[in-house]
Amino acid sequence: MKESISPHLAVFVDVVEQQSFSAVARHYGVAPSSVARRIDLLEQQLASRLLHRTTHALKPTESGWLFYQRAKVLLAEIRHLQDDILSQQDEPSGVLRMDCPAPFGRLHLMPALAAFMQRYPALHVELVLTDSMMDLQGGRLGSEVDVALRIGPIENTRLVATVLSPQRRLLLASPDYLAHRGTPMSVEELAEHDCLSWYGPLPPGAWLFEGRRQLPANPRLLCNNSEALLDAALRGLGIVHLPTWLTAAAMQRGALQPLLVGQAVPERACIHALRQEARSSAKVSRLIEFLKEWFARPAWELGDDGEEAGLDVS
Repeated sequence: MKESISPHLAVFVDVVEQQSFSAVARHYGVAPSSVARRIDLLEQQLASRLLHRTTHALKPTESGWLFYQRAKVLLAEIRHLQDDILSQQDEPSGVLRMDCPAPFGRLHLMPALAAFMQRYPALHVELVLTDSMMDLQGGRLGSEVDVALRIGPIENTRLVATVLSPQRRLLLASPDYLAHRGTPMSVEELAEHDCLSWYGPLPPGAWLFEGRRQLPANPRLLCNNSEALLDAALRGLGIVHLPTWLTAAAMQRGALQPLLVGQAVPERACIHALRQEARSSAKVSRLIEFLKEWFARPAWELGDDGEEAGLDVS
């Protein structure tokens, strides 16, 4: 009976990713020759060369690349199966992998996640905060993310999207800026002001007003980071258009004042929790239900007196 190739899958995947027998050997605590023998056995069993071997690097052949991609999927499925079995227990356990936009994650997801982890101490979480989009459908990231939080329209209908909260943006400026430059009373007057805007394609609904006018055309500052735009507005550099979940604290302490409230086109963007239906587990479902309850009355929309924050423009 031929030896199963299953024990060698993880080793092969690691070799392709590390491009080194020695690095993989150090990881497993064995000699490099032991790792090389496992790859030799795998190639013999498959009757196909999987790696181009040189003195400088290891590269997968065409067959090796195909085998690598399928092996990654198989290993991910095995890991998810193990996690699912663990999560069927009364108390969720195992590893839960998440990613989330960095500003929202720091300000709002972490308090919720901390409360969830305190409730389930046997659960371990791997959280990646990023401003880039991670693919939940395929590839390395797709095999490692259980839940992703996204803000804005969801185009991939193959994912299960759960709405956690709507999003609302406001035009904002510091009192110092308004004292120096005056307060715009109409959309047209924004052209006379210094505006701070997103670098790259504007998020849906950003700077969009009745008549489908989208501003600013010539912003004073362009930046690809929302927290940096917030900081610029706090320093009096100009008018910014940002979501209330990012700016509520500044509005509540009077560091930013809302402008032209009610003149912007209502935004349809929402904060979603995304998952793949095939990758769902009890612990994932429990987390999403927890987040739905946590964000049902979002803290950034409530002031100390329970009223909506930042809307007093009298």
